[in-house]
Amino acid sequence: MHVTLVKALVASIPVVILVTWSVAVFSKGRTFGSVLQLLGTACLLVVVLTHVAEAVHLFPFMHWGDEHSAGHYLDLSSAILGVTLFPLGLVFRVRAKTQHK
Repeated sequence: MHVTLVKALVASIPVVILVTWSVAVFSKGRTFGSVLQLLGTACLLVVVLTHVAEAVHLFPFMHWGDEHSAGHYLDLSSAILGVTLFPLGLVFRVRAKTQHK
């Protein structure tokens, strides 16, 4: 089994848990924080999917793993957005909860 595929599959476990949790939070109450959180987890899911696509050589025209390729920039931008939007959504949700008490 390819090392990149194993890493992507292992990384998919916490990401799928985060996506499930974010969908549940979003469905309970559609707030600005829950939207940001859901968008952040969706971006993290894109990161995992790009690594799976790289490992199984899906869409070879994307040149997965090559520096300065479309696949590289998709992965990088999704990772940056994911690690920015998810915690930002959590902060907004916690702030909104404490202001309502």
